[in-house]
Amino acid sequence: MSIHESGEMYLETIHVLLQKTGAVRSVDISEHMGYSKPSVSRAVGLLKKGGYITVSQEGYITLTQLGETTAQKIYERHTILQRLLTSFGVDEETAAEDACRLEHAISDKSLEAIKEYVNKL
Repeated sequence: MSIHESGEMYLETIHVLLQKTGAVRSVDISEHMGYSKPSVSRAVGLLKKGGYITVSQEGYITLTQLGETTAQKIYERHTILQRLLTSFGVDEETAAEDACRLEHAISDKSLEAIKEYVNKL
């Protein structure tokens, strides 16, 4: 099942929050992303249906293997692109925002070239 940009954003957020706090609920995602609880609830349902996450009876969200693999790929894209932009002199905040938009559109081939370049810096 392919995932849309918004789904990728949610997976990346879940991944980041799990790394920071170890436990994630829909309300945490809502607060972090600034989205309404109904919007997050709908996205969580779609990610669960797609096999990217599981939700415990207590409401805690866990990434499945598919979800973790996808989230790590997206997060890596984000960090590589952000590093590239900051190496050009772009301020951290702007670089983070732009990397967030770029990470969903760039091809694997281009990202690999950028990754090689950034790792040489």
